[in-house]
Parts: sequence; C-alpha cells; structure tokens
Amino acid sequence: MERAALIEFKDVTKVKDFDRTKIILEKVNFEIYEGDIISVIGLSGAGKKLILQLIVGLKEPDEGQILYQGKPINHMKKKEWNDYIGNISYVFQKNVLFDSMTVYENVAMPLKYATKLSKQKIDEKVMARIEQTELAEVVDKYPSEISIGMQKRLVLARALITDPSIVLFDEPTIGQDPIRKNAILGMLAEYNKRFGFTAILISHEIPDVIFISDRIIALYDRKIVFEGHADEYQVSNNPLRKELLSSIESLEKRLTGLYSKRKFKIHYQTDLSLSKRHPDAMYSVAIFALDEIDLVSENMDQDATEETIRALGSFINKHFSAVGGFSARQTINEYATVLPYSDLEEAERIMEDFKKDFMERSFPNIQRLLEGEEAGDDCFEFNILAGLAQGKPQIEIESVMEFARFNQKPIARFQCKRELGTS
Repeated sequence: MERAALIEFKDVTKVKDFDRTKIILEKVNFEIYEGDIISVIGLSGAGKKLILQLIVGLKEPDEGQILYQGKPINHMKKKEWNDYIGNISYVFQKNVLFDSMTVYENVAMPLKYATKLSKQKIDEKVMARIEQTELAEVVDKYPSEISIGMQKRLVLARALITDPSIVLFDEPTIGQDPIRKNAILGMLAEYNKRFGFTAILISHEIPDVIFISDRIIALYDRKIVFEGHADEYQVSNNPLRKELLSSIESLEKRLTGLYSKRKFKIHYQTDLSLSKRHPDAMYSVAIFALDEIDLVSENMDQDATEETIRALGSFINKHFSAVGGFSARQTINEYATVLPYSDLEEAERIMEDFKKDFMERSFPNIQRLLEGEEAGDDCFEFNILAGLAQGKPQIEIESVMEFARFNQKPIARFQCKRELGTS
C-alpha cells in the first residue's frame, strides 16, 4: 500500500540571502515518510542544513512549497503552526548541554519552560526517559562528569522528552572516531524503532549514515540527484556518488588494508548489538599504536612511512580476521581490533600468536623496507605498542578502548640498521 508523505518539498528554490544571484537549492522535490530514518547527504556547502532550516521555518523558500501532511506550512494558522512545530525536536551539531545543570535538569528543561505540566508529571516523564535511555545511574551528575556516549544519550533523552513525532539531527557524528560514530548511529537507529519518531539527519560522512537509513536524499549542484532506499543508492549512477568514488580511488594507495568503515560498521552493529541480549557475553578490544611515529616521519621518507603503516595495518587485519575479529584504523598511527565473544584470557592467547606470527613473517619485510634506499640515510627508532581490555555489552566501548590504551606495552622495536628487539 502506498504511503502518504509526512513532509513534502515541492519545487522548492532558495537563493542566498545576501547574494540573490546565487541559487542554493533549485526546484527541489522529495518526500519524507513517517517512522523512517532519512539521511540528507551531500558535500560541504550543498545546502543540507538549509533543508532543516526550511522544515522548522527558520528560512522560507523563494519558490515552491513545503507541505506537512498535505498542508503548506507557510499557510498554517497560529494554532496549526504551534502544533506542527511542537512535534519537532532539533538535535544540534554540538551537544549544547548545560554544564551547570545535572542530567535530570537538562532533560527536564523543555518541559519546565514550554509546558504547564505539574512538578509531579514532569518528574514522572523525566525519570521515564532517563531510565529508557539508560542514564539512571548518572541522574545527579553534570555533563562534564559523564562519558561522551552518555552525553549523546542525554541529548537524545532531552530531545524526546516532549514526545516529538519528528527529530532533526544536524551532523550527529561529526568529529567522532569510527567507534563512537558506530555507537551514536546505532543508538539513533535503536531509539527510532523504540519510540517511533521520524528521524531526519544531515551528514557529509556518507558511508557511515547509509547503513542505518531507510531512505537517502542526495544533494549535488543545487539539486536532488537521488531519492530512494539506501540499497538503491549503493548501485545508483549519480554525480555525487561518482565524485565520492573518484575521491576514494585517489586515496586507494594510502589505505591500510583493514576492513572498510562500512564492513567494520556491519560487524560492530550485528555482533555487539546482538550480544546485548546476553548480559554475560564478553568481547575484547586490542589497541595497536606506533610509538614515536612523528619522529619516524621526520627522519625517513614519507613513502616509507606510509608503507610501514600500511603493512602493519594489513597484517593486523589478516591475522585477527582469521579468528573472527574486525579492525579499523583510528588515527595515523593507531588501530582498533574487536574480538567478539572473546574474554581476556582468550584474547591474550590470540595476541601471543599475533606477536609470534608478526615477528616471523611481517617484521623482516618491514625492516627491509625501512632500511632500503627509499628510507634515506637518517637513523630512527620506534616501538609497536599493544594493549588489551575486556568489555561487556552494557559498558561503553570507548571506555573499554581507553583501558586497552592504558594497558599498552611495547611488543616490538624497530631500530635503524640494527636488529629488532622484542618484549
């Protein structure tokens, strides 16, 4: 059965406020359906944020109409408008939490200032949302005292406290590492199903948001170049996707050989989210790092540096994927590997096998590379560090990663034109 659109853009054109000759959106048409997760994607400056501003009335189209349940929002009477805007929550790019307020007070704020509910009713609703978003243990703490993952849940709890039917997300994962992006997007998808709101998010981090989206709206050169299901976008032939693929191909020589972020996401979402059904399930995290990599970069040729990083990443991926692990590069010199359903004892055995395998098979190749003509004449020295930590589904994975970093020890040492030392 064909669904009726909840929000519809019909031939919407918008020009720049201070330069009427510059068109930002031109004859834009798309539909948003109730209960879906819709991602508006595009390059920086494509007009993604403008879409959200038009939905909430901060901007008005120069041409065309925006309809809500079939009615133009610019023709609504005051009560109709208040009902419409009262059904929308906006989650800003930055958390915008009030540091001087506790978790409870942050969640309660919209009810205190925008409703006439009694103190008892407010308390009931706030505590219900806090429990639903798993924040009960930190209800009296301040935002600076809780983890980033909890802060994201707090932002969403506050957005949901007014029971909105639509929640707008402005770049919800910007500036986050791959592990935190997975956690944020997984939480968004979980709460979308639990509470039934329509989620509209904008992002330029295109591979990440596609995985959780029901529909994709792609902006390119002022127009919609794709509107449809996420699976269809993956095989579509549109200029935005072509440009992104071209960009990825140009970076191919710099890739580490690890799982792509999309594969990493699939493993993380399926393995770790499924394990939440079993509170006693365990997983382990390994964090690898090249210590003093900045020194290496200064003293040796850049190509040799990149080859070293790539070779280590490829070996990590090959070794741990063989035992069910999945990995992703975190920074220029750090890698994270997750071992689902492995306790610390088993992870330590796997790590010992990795160290032995690395020393026998990978090190000689890397050492030859570093001592070759392309490495230059300067000497250098750096360590490979590794740390392990054990986690459970109810523990924030970033906390487990921090414990793994804390537990890091040297497992190998490279020295210019000398043999490798091990620990």
